[in-house]
Amino acid sequence: MTMSNRFGEQYTQVVSSPHKAKLSVELVADAACYRAIKAYNAHCEREGKPVEHTKAKELLGGFAGDALDSIVETKDLDVIDKRKVRQYAEEVLNDEYDQYYELY
Repeated sequence: MTMSNRFGEQYTQVVSSPHKAKLSVELVADAACYRAIKAYNAHCEREGKPVEHTKAKELLGGFAGDALDSIVETKDLDVIDKRKVRQYAEEVLNDEYDQYYELY
């Protein structure tokens, strides 16, 4: 899956932002999506692609949650609503996944 290209710029913005920077929910979610897709791709290389789309989406959601936790901890973003960011990231990943598989 090569969906991560869409989120690379946002990931770079988050990673290069100063500690405790004010970052939008959407920007943090997109950065989490980038890392989730990278983790999903690595998982697929090791384990093979999941047969069911539902399982693939569950994996992406889990990887997004892990990425979000890491970003929030690294950037010390205590004030951000993690639930809202995770929900947004999962919606974006589901849409991206569906669009990707419509093409292939």
